[in-house]
Amino acid sequence: MNSLADHIVSGYDSDLNDLTTSLSNLGSLAEGMVSDAIRALDRRDDALAGAVIRRDDQANKLQTKIDNDAMRILALRNPMATDLRRTIGAIRVASDLERIGDLAEGIAKRAINLNDQSPMDVTRGVERMGRQVKAQLSAALDAFLRDDTKAAVQIWMADRDIDEVYNAILRELLTCMVADPDRINASTALLFAAKNMERIGDHTSNICEVIYFTRHGIHLVEDDAV
Repeated sequence: MNSLADHIVSGYDSDLNDLTTSLSNLGSLAEGMVSDAIRALDRRDDALAGAVIRRDDQANKLQTKIDNDAMRILALRNPMATDLRRTIGAIRVASDLERIGDLAEGIAKRAINLNDQSPMDVTRGVERMGRQVKAQLSAALDAFLRDDTKAAVQIWMADRDIDEVYNAILRELLTCMVADPDRINASTALLFAAKNMERIGDHTSNICEVIYFTRHGIHLVEDDAV
C-alpha cells in the first residue's frame, strides 16, 4: 500500500515538474522573441523580424500543451492549497507568455514596415525601452523559476518606470508627427512598437502577481509592495 502511495505521489510530482519545464520552455521562447524583435527593430533586419514572426505558432502550441497538462492535473490529481495555486498559476502565466509572443510578433511586423522608411532618431529611445522591458521579463521568469516573491514584488513595482518611458516616447513621437507630417507613417509604426513593449511590461507584471499569489494565497496590491 505504501508502495502504491509513493508511486502516486511520485507521479504527481512528475506532472508538476513537467508543467514547470513546459513553462520554462515557453518563457525562453517568448523572451527570445522579444529580444530578437527589438534587435530587428534596431538593426533594420527583415530576416530576423521574419524569424520572430514564424516562431509565434510554436508559442501558441506550447501554451495549448500547458493548458491541457494543467487541466489534466486538475481533473486527475485534485490538487490542494499551494499545488492548486501552482497549477492555476501555470495556466495564467502561459497565457501571459503567449500574449508576450504575440506582442513580439507585432513589434517584428512594425520593424519590417519601418525598413521602408528613413531612419528616425527616436528609434534609439524605443530600442532602449525594449531592452528595459526585456530585462524585466528575464528577471520575472527567473523569479518564477526560483519562486522568489521578493524579486517579483520589486519587478512588479518597476513597471511604473516602463510606463513613464512609454509616455515620454509617446510625447516625442506626437511632436514629431506635428512637426513633420511626412514622418507620420514611420512615427505611427514606432508608436505601435513602443505600445507593444509597454504591454509586454504589463504581462510581466501579471507574472509577478502569479508568483506572489502562488506563495501567499493573496493578491499582490500596492500595500504589499511598500
